Amino acid sequence: TKIQINTQKMRKLKQTVFYKLTFLININCNINCYLLLAAPYLISFQFKRGYYSIYYKYLKMHCQTCSLVTSSGHLIGGARGEEIDGAECVIRMNDAPTARGYAHDVGRHTSLRVIAHSSMQRVLRSHHELLNASQDTVFIFWGPSNYMRRDGKGLVYNNLRLMNQVLPKLRVYIISWQKMLQFDELFKKETGKDRRISNSWLSTGWFTMTIALELCDRVNVYGMVAPDFCREPQHHSVPYHYYEPRGPDECAMYISHERGRRGSHHRFITEKRVFANWARTFDIHFYQPDWSPPPLPANRTQEGPVTAAPLVHQKT
Repeated sequence: TKIQINTQKMRKLKQTVFYKLTFLININCNINCYLLLAAPYLISFQFKRGYYSIYYKYLKMHCQTCSLVTSSGHLIGGARGEEIDGAECVIRMNDAPTARGYAHDVGRHTSLRVIAHSSMQRVLRSHHELLNASQDTVFIFWGPSNYMRRDGKGLVYNNLRLMNQVLPKLRVYIISWQKMLQFDELFKKETGKDRRISNSWLSTGWFTMTIALELCDRVNVYGMVAPDFCREPQHHSVPYHYYEPRGPDECAMYISHERGRRGSHHRFITEKRVFANWARTFDIHFYQPDWSPPPLPANRTQEGPVTAAPLVHQKT
C-alpha cells in the first residue's frame, strides 16, 4: 500500500542519514559537531537512537539540570546530598550506592545509571539495592560489541535479557556499536590519541559525561578533581571509590593508569583535561571539590576548535 511504501522510504532515508552522520563524525568531529550532527537524527523528539532497549525501543530523556555524581572519595564529608537531589535528573555510575549511610553526601535519587560491562556482576550482586528499588531509573550499559551480540554469545546481552525477564519494568538500555564508534572517534578528535593504538579503554566517566551533554542543558559534576590535582604536592588523599574506604588511593590509580603502556588502561587524567576544556564553552560546573578551568591566555586558542553548539547552553 501507499503507507507501506512511504514507511519503507522513510526507513531507508533514516539509514542513509545515519551512515552519513557516522561518516562525517569519523572524518573530523570534536564534541561540538558530535552534538550538532547528532541533532537531526539521534536527538530529534528527545529520542536518543544510540541507546536502545532489549526490544529495540529507543531512549527518550531530557533534563534541564543534571547532577552527575562520580564515585570519588572526595564526596565523603561534603554533605552535598540534598543539593545533588535538587537537580531534575541525577546521574550515577556503575554500582555506586546511595544507601548504607551515604545519602547525606551523595544523595538518594537516581534518574540514570551508566554501567560498564565489567561492573555487571557487581550490580547483579547488589540487585536488591540498585535494581529492585529502581523501577524509575534508566540503566545504560556499555561494553565491547562481542559482549553485546544478540546471537546467544553476548555475555552482557544475555544477562540483560535475563534481568529483563525477572524485572520486566526495569528500564534497561544498551549503547549501540555505532554509538561506541562515535565515542572512540570523539576521544581521538579531542585528544589526538587513538585509544585502541594506545592500548586503553574509555572510562565509564567518559561515557557518562558525554551522555550527560546529550541529555542535559546544565551539568553539575560532583567529586571530579581538576586535571592537575594529583600533581599538587599537598593534594588531599582519598579512596578511588567513596564506598571502598580501604580501596586504592584515587591519585595513585589515576597516575598508574595514565602512565600504563601494557595491558588495558583508562586515561583518566587525559579525559579530565578534555572535560575541563568543554567546561570553558558548555554549561558544566564542578563541585566537591569546587573548581573551574582557568581562562586560556590571550595568545592561546581553545584546545581543539570548540564553537557554540545549539544543543548545549552557553555559560552565562
